Order: sequence, then structure tokens, then C-alpha cells
Amino acid sequence: MRLLCLSLGLIVLTSPDTSTASESRAPVIGILSQEVSKYDPTPDVESYIAASYVKFVESAGARVVPVMINQTEEEYRALFNSINGLLLPGGGVSLTSSGYARAAKIFYDLAIEAHHQGDHFPIWGTCLGFEQLAYLTAQEPVLVSTDTSSVSLPLNFTDEARGSRMFKDFPADLMKALETENLTENSHRWSVSVETYNGNKNLKEFYKVLSTNTDGKIEFISTWEAYNYPIYGVQWHPEKNAYEWTKPHYAHSSTAAKVTFYFANFFVDEARRNSHSFESEKAARKCLIYRHIPTCTGDRGMFEQMYYF
Repeated sequence: MRLLCLSLGLIVLTSPDTSTASESRAPVIGILSQEVSKYDPTPDVESYIAASYVKFVESAGARVVPVMINQTEEEYRALFNSINGLLLPGGGVSLTSSGYARAAKIFYDLAIEAHHQGDHFPIWGTCLGFEQLAYLTAQEPVLVSTDTSSVSLPLNFTDEARGSRMFKDFPADLMKALETENLTENSHRWSVSVETYNGNKNLKEFYKVLSTNTDGKIEFISTWEAYNYPIYGVQWHPEKNAYEWTKPHYAHSSTAAKVTFYFANFFVDEARRNSHSFESEKAARKCLIYRHIPTCTGDRGMFEQMYYF
């Protein structure tokens, strides 16, 4: 059965208290679902979330609410005021016409608007989520084809990385490992090239580039954060190091696992900086991911487990 907590009237639209004294000690992160692939044989489902993204968020002490596609803008606005941050996961849907793209734009616009009112609402984009953020900011297609569909790489940090919000609290040894070891898993066929970034005013003024990579021919952006907003993107997959096992090039060393947890902790700490909340704990529990059961899919796909809706 598909549970839509938004349609049950359990979320109320309230004005968030943005004082630091009332920051969230029990953060709830929304993870955006997306349309299932036409090649997915699972019957009677509309959307999914890979379980590794849920575990990624939970590892840092937050709970998860699945954000369903194809809801009304009013429902998304209400949910925005009930959760503390949004994760845009990787996947393979349209950046312009999918339910994922539509919902991402609504939350992106709300996060920008909220920031101007002193309300700190972070958005994190991984892989497809990174590409969606690029499209939303550039307001036009900006991706180029790269040979990066199945490879783990070290990061080429820019001079701005170590002073960035994302990396400033990372231990020196972990930064060194990220620079020298194949710890960042790439599963994308499209990228934002450095050349495109430098030639696009909207991207260049909005995002600070923290790392780049290359497929041997094209240098592309692998990590960035917005200059003035709590919006972050990685073209690679930090969650796979700890939670996915279907490919032999996934890194699973102790250091690789630390990469997962440090990035998760950074994002969840960002989400703790606002006091958005559900009207009650009972209302929150009606919407949490715990009401859904993950399906084992590792024997037929790239994710070990998936939540279907």
C-alpha cells in the first residue's frame, strides 16, 4: 500500500522559528523519490528510493521522510516546514520533465526564499541530484558526456576546499586520503565540465568549486557548495562506500567508510540549524520511512535494497 502522509492532513504549514536557541535536536531529512525505470520488473509501484541514502542520513543521527513525486505545491510547501533538509539522490530520470525534477525545483526555490528570511534549510545533491542543482541554477542544460560510469577516483581539491563549509572540519588525514586514494565512486555519464562552469555566469556566481576530476579528456566538477546558500553537491557517491556492494570498484576500507560518515554528519549538522518540525511526534511518525519495508534488489540491480512507493 502506498502511504501518502501529505494527503492525510498530518502536516501543518507554520512559520519556522529561526533562532539558534530552538535548533532541531531531532532532525528529519526528506529524501526525494523518483520514477522507477521502465526496466524495473516490480509491479504496481510508481517511485523508489535506494536504501543506501536512507542509511547515509540515519548514520548521522537523523530520521528520514520519503518525499513522494507528483504531489501538489501546497503539500510540498507544508512538508518543507516540517523537515530540516532535503537530499536529492542519484538516479536516472529527466532533469526537466520528471516528477523528481518538478519537486526538486519547488524545494530549491523554497530553500532560497527561506535563506533570505534567515531560515537555514540545506539541500544536498548526489550524482543526479548534483546535475539537477546545476540545471536549476544555470536555468539551461549544461551537462557534457564523460566516461565516468563506473570508476572510483581521488579528488583534485581546489584552493578553496580547505576553507569551505563542507571540508573545514575534516581531519587532515582524511583530506589527504581523499586526495590520494580511490575513495569517491562515480556512476554518471554526464558532468558539468570546468569549461562549462567558467563560461556560465549563473553557475560561477552561485557555486564555489571544491574539487574536480577528469575522465582523461574532460575536466569536470566533482564537488561544490553554494557561496551564499546551504546548497551542496557531489557528482560522486559517498553513500556507496558503506552501504552498497554490487560493484567490485566500490571502496570499503576503514578510510572509505569514514568518508561516508563525515559527509553524512556534515549534512545532518547543517539540517540541525533550523527548527522546522511536524505538529507532533505522532504526525511525524505517520510520515517516516519506518512505515515502509525495503526490498532486496542486489541480485538484479545496482542497489542492495530499495524502497518502493
